[in-house]
Amino acid sequence: MYTIDQLPKNKKIILFDGLCKLCNSAVLRVVKYDKKNIFVFASLQSDIGKNIADYLNIDASKIDTIILFEPQVAYYIKSTAALKIATHFGGFWKLLQVFVVLPESFRNMLYDLVAKNRYKWFEKKESCVLASLTLKHKFLD
Repeated sequence: MYTIDQLPKNKKIILFDGLCKLCNSAVLRVVKYDKKNIFVFASLQSDIGKNIADYLNIDASKIDTIILFEPQVAYYIKSTAALKIATHFGGFWKLLQVFVVLPESFRNMLYDLVAKNRYKWFEKKESCVLASLTLKHKFLD
């Protein structure tokens, strides 16, 4: 398991809800479009996910969000994290940047609506199963 000091400095770390089917689908989509191998992942329920959230002074048990952490640079949550992630993809995904002009509070209001209902709309898993052998290199543990 990684400690905060051992995190890869050249990667952007996405913390996600490993129990949420919507979140797991989003992670698989990021893996698919991450042609430059920029991102690695950790579920918020994992030890390293909890350690990173603690390091960032975020109570992971009280948030319904994705966190994009760029070690030694910054971190982003909610809609800003999602938009920052999408900037690294080509094609259609670049069009999502038009949402940056919307006030962050408005974007996050929409984000929170989906996040609040994600288990009801998309179901909840008993455990995170994404770190399969073929994707193991993309996950911190």
